[in-house]
Amino acid sequence: MDVAIVGAGFAGIGMAIALKKAGSASFVVLERARDVGGTWRDNDYPGCACDIPSMLYSFSFEQRQRWSRIYPLQSEIWDYLRRCTDKYGIRPHIRFESELREARYDEGSATWTVRTQRETLRTRVLITGLGPLNKPAIPALPGIERFGGVLFHSSQWNHAFDCAGKDVAVVGTGASAIQFVPELAPRVRRLSVFQRTAPWIIPKLDGPVGPLQQALRRFVPFYAWTVRKLIYWLLELRAYGFTIDPRQLAVAEKIAQRHLERQVPDPALRRALTPDYRLGCKRVLLSNDYYPALQRDNVELVTAPIAEVRERSIVTADGVERPIDALILGTGFQATSGVAPVAIYGRGGLELNEAWRNGIEAYVGITVAGFPNFFMLVGPNTGLGHNSVVFMIEAQVRYVMSALAYMRSKKVDALDVRSDVQLTFNRALQRRMSRTVWASGCKSWYLDERGKNVTLWPGFTFVYRLLTRRLNPEHYSKTRLPAGSHAPAR
Repeated sequence: MDVAIVGAGFAGIGMAIALKKAGSASFVVLERARDVGGTWRDNDYPGCACDIPSMLYSFSFEQRQRWSRIYPLQSEIWDYLRRCTDKYGIRPHIRFESELREARYDEGSATWTVRTQRETLRTRVLITGLGPLNKPAIPALPGIERFGGVLFHSSQWNHAFDCAGKDVAVVGTGASAIQFVPELAPRVRRLSVFQRTAPWIIPKLDGPVGPLQQALRRFVPFYAWTVRKLIYWLLELRAYGFTIDPRQLAVAEKIAQRHLERQVPDPALRRALTPDYRLGCKRVLLSNDYYPALQRDNVELVTAPIAEVRERSIVTADGVERPIDALILGTGFQATSGVAPVAIYGRGGLELNEAWRNGIEAYVGITVAGFPNFFMLVGPNTGLGHNSVVFMIEAQVRYVMSALAYMRSKKVDALDVRSDVQLTFNRALQRRMSRTVWASGCKSWYLDERGKNVTLWPGFTFVYRLLTRRLNPEHYSKTRLPAGSHAPAR
């Protein structure tokens, strides 16, 4: 086949739709689970929702979903992706329960041999849409292996567990925890929330989408286009403070501080919930009910470090032991670990994780030197702290389609980004990164173990879109095989 896509989340489905629209049928989507959806299939914890408005957290070409709220719920996003999959005829191309184990590039035929647990395939082009938020980060808490109660990560929610009347501990106060903690608090007997670092939280301007708005969104295309553009530019303005002049974030900090003061009257608790770093250095969170949940009589915010996990309790560094029946980890994901444990071998047998031993990087977050005909969606340094990643995905899909069109028109069998081009691009990117708020001193999941930010785009998204509007052939080495050596045939 011509193309193998790995992953059936927003990126993989978006790529498949673009191929389908272009008239291509010679592609397959390899999905490890039994359904599409990616992170919006896996993360189904109570209260799960998106922090980007629904009108923007959706494909630009598919705006007629009946979103019930300004900020979409997890169930609605998952339903949206399934609807897109069926509407554009992608489902027949998907091979479910097919997890990528290994991919090897063969220079003689300019093809990839792709192995899953079910089969081995050969393809001209390999595209991954794995995203950085698919591997749970499990903290190395002392003694956690001997905990005898219920233990799970928020992305692997145990729906069989009935928390009613139980003593529950939550480790982590990130984007997931601030959504499920308010859902748990009224149901449990006792809830202990273990906080390492206080997050910046701003009000969530959410609400239901009324019948009139529903009708306008569905039947007046210009209305949907206008609202989408307005939301985009309002969010895009935040990039100025994040990436150019962090001093401009003072206004947002005051909004967050007033939000905290209004919702938390107790001075001691308010101090514990006040961040000690610049807004934006870590992910900015949106919530109206997290602070009130922490003030319930049965909820305790714990800021002392965890010293030990015992069979049925947690002991903190101050010597306090808290009995618990369940331990829920809201500790995020291994966003900087590359594609491991998947093994992808490029030219000369070089393995991708080995190529990234000094930190993951790519050219425009899409191609990697030494790995011809290999493209990544939501790759290194293409995540966002201020706008919709779906916008970035569409830009990346367009770039890949431009590359495929070039290969067809020029009869090129393989494209491989030049190593000097990749090096120059990433040196400039990291120079820009050093001036952003993400480099202002805090420790976050944006940074790898060396302190290098390998996850976020250090600028405006419209600049990224212009940068990736089409392939520049001069940035790539080209391979044309002798006649008769092409396999499989195009």
